[in-house]
Amino acid sequence: MSESSPQPAGLPFLKGHGTQNDFVIVPDPDGRLVIGPEAVAALCDRRAGIGADGLLRVVRSAADPAAADQADRAEWFMDYRNADGSIAEMCGNGVRVFARYLVDAGLAEPGELAVATRAGVRTVRIAADAEDGTPGDVTVGMGRAELPGPDGIEVAVGERRWPARNVNMGNPHAVAFVESLDHAGELRSAPLTSPAEAYPDGVNVEFVVDRGPRHVAMRVHERGSGETLSCGTGACAVAVAAIRRDGLDPAVTGEAVSYTVDVLGGRLVITEYPDGRVEKTGPAVIVARGELDAGWLAALQG
Repeated sequence: MSESSPQPAGLPFLKGHGTQNDFVIVPDPDGRLVIGPEAVAALCDRRAGIGADGLLRVVRSAADPAAADQADRAEWFMDYRNADGSIAEMCGNGVRVFARYLVDAGLAEPGELAVATRAGVRTVRIAADAEDGTPGDVTVGMGRAELPGPDGIEVAVGERRWPARNVNMGNPHAVAFVESLDHAGELRSAPLTSPAEAYPDGVNVEFVVDRGPRHVAMRVHERGSGETLSCGTGACAVAVAAIRRDGLDPAVTGEAVSYTVDVLGGRLVITEYPDGRVEKTGPAVIVARGELDAGWLAALQG
């Protein structure tokens, strides 16, 4: 029996999640990989690929033109792609998983670190692991929320319509408070939003119910990914909208306020400060490491 030819080395990858918002992580420190939209979509396919809500490419900021202007403030750039291969400005759960990978891989120290994103540099704090080895929670500085016009935003599912708050967390969100999360429907297709000119590049849509004082629950349709079990920027948008609805704007009261936000995949805590800064705290876990088949990947890129 003749010896078989050695197989070409495949591409290393990892799989991680933050409150079950899951990601394929591809290390590319020197920025040598070109992973096009079709390849991203194939990797994120839950039947024919690895399966994920999105892809995180780990690259040094100085090695990627999209982040080179941030290299003096953040060594690492999170190149985030939605499950359909489209580019997103920011992913709140993704940046927690991204930071967890950097520390686990020895590319950054625990504690505070900076991560470059298309929405700007984000500061991340990684808590110490628990005595039983459970990874510590990760807190991300999410920047400041913007509440742009126009007024009169509406979200519709079937015959139901709700007013919505327009919140931008580096990416756009339409936040609607509803009586039941079931009213969001199946969320396989994007809910309708109006007026159309409010979101020329699409929008993440959150449906929110109250669970108790400073405690809400949500479902979300993420543009380019469909319904996900968690959305970090969406949870921040929801908290900011709830804070305004409840008359607790920290810029007015002078006091920071925290809301607990239940997502389908777990629980996040969102804090807004009087200077407008928003922080998000929650878990981030690396669950697997592997290698993509070189032939399969070459066929996608060829």
